[in-house]
Amino acid sequence: MFDTLTEKFDAVFKQLRGRGRLTEENIQQALREVRLALLEADVNFKVVKDFVAAVRERAVGHDVLQSLTPGQQVVQIVRDELGRLMGGTEDNRLDLAARPPVPIMLCGLQGAGKTTTCGKLALKLRRDKRNPLLVPADVYRPAAIEQLKTLGRQIGVPVFDSRADQDPVDICRQAHEFADRQGYDTLILDTAGRLHVDDTLMQELERICTHLEPREILLVADAMTGQDAVNVASAFNERLNLTGVVLTKLDGDARGGAALSIRAVTGKPIKLVGMGEKLDALESFHPERMAQRILGMGDVLSLIEKAEAAIDQKDAAGMEKRLREEGFTLDTFKEQLQSIKKMGSMESMLSLIPGAGKALKQMKGAQLPDDELKRIEAIINSMTRRERQDHKIINGSRRLRIAKGSGTRVQDVNQLLKRFTEAQKMMKKMQKLGPKGLRGLMGRGGLPM
Repeated sequence: MFDTLTEKFDAVFKQLRGRGRLTEENIQQALREVRLALLEADVNFKVVKDFVAAVRERAVGHDVLQSLTPGQQVVQIVRDELGRLMGGTEDNRLDLAARPPVPIMLCGLQGAGKTTTCGKLALKLRRDKRNPLLVPADVYRPAAIEQLKTLGRQIGVPVFDSRADQDPVDICRQAHEFADRQGYDTLILDTAGRLHVDDTLMQELERICTHLEPREILLVADAMTGQDAVNVASAFNERLNLTGVVLTKLDGDARGGAALSIRAVTGKPIKLVGMGEKLDALESFHPERMAQRILGMGDVLSLIEKAEAAIDQKDAAGMEKRLREEGFTLDTFKEQLQSIKKMGSMESMLSLIPGAGKALKQMKGAQLPDDELKRIEAIINSMTRRERQDHKIINGSRRLRIAKGSGTRVQDVNQLLKRFTEAQKMMKKMQKLGPKGLRGLMGRGGLPM
């Protein structure tokens, strides 16, 4: 979403870094470019004005202008102010410290992805060792109840049985009583939406709030709508006193103004962000990390967290044992590939590594990493068990058969075997470090490529 903004910031900062010394005039010129970039990204104009003023005040200080690396210091100031703009170091975690079952109400307009977000949130909470119950309280949109039930089956989370002829407040109240009896600790309420903000919708949501007193009232806003998402958030907050915002479709190609404006305009934190269509693509929002991503600095902490969440420690221990006993084979190579795929798309992971996202973009028409992983997996699947255990027996005729079976070329098979041989050498070096070396590699889902 922030690709265009990142490119423009990069161009501005490249000019600053190239100067031996900075003057107030240099900084003023750079900030004009920053201001234009933010306005073009659909950031609220008042927010832009305050942001530029805050950066200017810090950037023209004596310590920066007299520094040996003034350009770098300005970049750090912009990063700090971007983080502060989106919430700074405040605690954006969901507040679930209450007597269970704890109600979480999700609200928003139609089309923002509210029902899907309910499913994503339920999966996230279950992985955090909570026991959620999904509650379909949208009785107006056709098939909304069935959609939530389908999502519940996909992720293995129960859904309260409601009907379209019931009153939404009654549904929520009955679900709360049911959850209390059955031992569920969290209620996720999927409420109705409209195409626009209207009084009928707000009255219904206010009634639900009155009867259930939700611990969290989260607005689900579509980041693709830009500045309009901020207006919607302001309207909902006036009536419901939101506790936070969930921004969906943050992986899209919109300009990103909503993510940069919503906290400053409404005073409510962004707590969660949807980063894809898959049900596990819901992440906690970290303002400072997002600021680093926008400035092309990557987000290594989020990458490590993705790895730790995707890699089962029992599986990692089992793979470590097999590596010690059987050595590094094409089978274990494939298992490592599958572990990486659990973390999400390679493109999304590369965007978290400093400099890697930019390098990927410069590749233009080159093979995308995800396609490459699929091709490698197809080639290994076309091998016999004996070939996967001992790659040295794969001669010319076997390579031709494997290429045909996987729909690839002999050159692709050759390239894979070359990569595997190099990875095998690296694994032997790791094995010399003993179990500690292997455990570190397996525990982070590291694939020696």
